[in-house]
Amino acid sequence: MHREYDLEERTLNFAKRVRSFVKKIPRTIGNIEDGKQLVRSSGSVGANYIEANEALSKKDFCMRIRISRKEAKESRYWLELIYIGNNKILEQERMGLIQETTELIKIFSSILDKSGEKSWKAKS
Repeated sequence: MHREYDLEERTLNFAKRVRSFVKKIPRTIGNIEDGKQLVRSSGSVGANYIEANEALSKKDFCMRIRISRKEAKESRYWLELIYIGNNKILEQERMGLIQETTELIKIFSSILDKSGEKSWKAKS
């Protein structure tokens, strides 16, 4: 198995974990809307990474990697917004997902650095 497919699988698993998490959160108006946004952005991380692997040019590849990184950052944002009350199990699950977004952001930043693309914004 090639390394890029390992990351494809990792991003797919992230999106699946997010969907499982969203099913468990309290059904508040805010959570319903934030959950929808989280589901979209978490799926876009991997979808854009797959697109990057099919890119026709280095410029297209780097653009898709930047989008994957942006969607991972957005996923982290929605995860931080979701209300879970005092549920320690959900909080632990959320922290694991936030950690995964942080690691994915670092991976995508590293890919861009190795591709010779310097980001014009701060990475985190």
